[in-house]
Amino acid sequence: MLKRLLSCLREYKTPAILTLLFILGEAVIETFLPFITANLVNEIQQDAQINQILRTGIILAIMALLSMMCGGTAGFTASKAATGLSKNLRHDMFEKVQTYSFENIDKFSSSSLVTRMTTDITNLQMAFMMIIRMGLRSPLMFIFSTVMAFYMGGKLAMAFVIVIPLLLIGLFLIGKYAMPAFRRVFKKYDKLNESIEENVRAMRVVKGFSREEHEKKKFGTAAEDIRKDFTKAEQLVALNTPLMQICMYFDMVFILLVGSRMAIVDQSVDIGQISAMITYGVQILMALMFLSMIYVMVTMSMESMKRIYEVLEEEPTLHNPEQSLTMVTDGSIDFENVSFKYSAQAKKFALEDISLHIRSGQTIGIIGGTGSSKSTLVQLIPRLYDVTEGSVKVGGVDVRQYDIEVLRDAVAMVLQKNVLFSGTIKENLRWGNPDATEEEIEEACKLAQADEFIQTFPDKYDTHIEQGGTNVSGGQKQRLCIARALLKKPKILILDDSTSAVDTKTDALIRQGFKEFIPETTKIIIAQRISSVEDADQIIVLDNGKINAIGTHWRLLRTNKIYQEVYEQQKNGGEE
Repeated sequence: MLKRLLSCLREYKTPAILTLLFILGEAVIETFLPFITANLVNEIQQDAQINQILRTGIILAIMALLSMMCGGTAGFTASKAATGLSKNLRHDMFEKVQTYSFENIDKFSSSSLVTRMTTDITNLQMAFMMIIRMGLRSPLMFIFSTVMAFYMGGKLAMAFVIVIPLLLIGLFLIGKYAMPAFRRVFKKYDKLNESIEENVRAMRVVKGFSREEHEKKKFGTAAEDIRKDFTKAEQLVALNTPLMQICMYFDMVFILLVGSRMAIVDQSVDIGQISAMITYGVQILMALMFLSMIYVMVTMSMESMKRIYEVLEEEPTLHNPEQSLTMVTDGSIDFENVSFKYSAQAKKFALEDISLHIRSGQTIGIIGGTGSSKSTLVQLIPRLYDVTEGSVKVGGVDVRQYDIEVLRDAVAMVLQKNVLFSGTIKENLRWGNPDATEEEIEEACKLAQADEFIQTFPDKYDTHIEQGGTNVSGGQKQRLCIARALLKKPKILILDDSTSAVDTKTDALIRQGFKEFIPETTKIIIAQRISSVEDADQIIVLDNGKINAIGTHWRLLRTNKIYQEVYEQQKNGGEE
């Protein structure tokens, strides 16, 4: 996992390596500073010549300046490497998500993906910066300072033999009990983001039902859960400081008491040694404190690392064949003994034993109750999912033999949930064909019955669409999405309940336009209203994931009970 994540450093490897080198230099220099300081103190105490004192002082100043330069440069290169790593990780994660099939995306919620690309990567960035700055410096300072302390202090170094084990045990216990709380927090972040995302997307519904207070309470509960876990973890981590201070003060008192006695009674140590031992004691304890902080940060980021790694290592379930076909010859469609379920663990098939033939240029209607798998059926055509059993063919060729991009360029889908992006109407329509001319855009809009309302806008085709198309009505949004699909000039056009928000007259005009202007395109219309499919060449009645009947409108009215019931309900409802 570490190897995979660190491979994202790429062009930022040099700053990371330079950071380690500068940190090494800083640690070595800082270790020798107390030694030089001790010599300076002894020289002053022994009334050395002023030239000798100045020379030692200059050496001390130069070393301090070099240490500061190494530390400052390391900070600059570390921040560059860490932010570069996070940039590349976000890019790689977003790029990987674009390769996912619907089956892959179903494994991650959108709120979870947002959390992984923001909070989790920020945690990893902070941990990485701390590791390359302090992860090398702290152990080096600990080792170098301990060696120098025992070299210079003799019996005084016994203070560290007492303090260091106690401090290590304390830091370990703090980390052990703080980490579970940190781990729980990341899962709760997903719930918090999900709450925000739902509220923003469904703002009109929330206000329509006056549910603002309910949403506030729901958000408050999620935020409070995070606060409690973070507070508990932070309270434990906060014990680091008093524990460190106790050890440091004990160390200083021990060195001053024992060192003073040794200096006065048997003169086995001098003032410079005592000064150096206090400094080395501070360096050793600070190194251990930073190591504990690194331990906490790394443990916190481990959960983030796993979540990022899951996204990067998730293998797309759909792949291009080694020798893929790069042209779809016509819009004919064949389902041959097709069965499908959304996951291998599912006990029941969403679609079962589907066999049908659709000729190129035909208009096919699909009707059925809620949950009859109408949308699932058409999603197999552009290979948004792969069949579990059997095969789906387009142009007489199994869809798994086509290049995925080529296949999806030949199949235009207007989904049940219409999506428009922030930008002008023209920019949204050109998602269907980036090179579409002004004339082609207007022609597609006229065919989709969208040109009429576009002309009423002050800026016409340059009118700005808000994110999600919130400044146009549901029917206008549907017609714009149909026009966008038509600009692809597809061989197969699938409308998944895409005219539900338009009136029956406009719906009829759209279907009439299809018949007159794109007769060679295979048209599949999923609808709840029978009037939307009654003039189709064939109508498929789905029931519980199986084909219940296939036929024309008049034939199904005579022979199919489900179709008869739907027709009577809609007829009576219309009369009322």
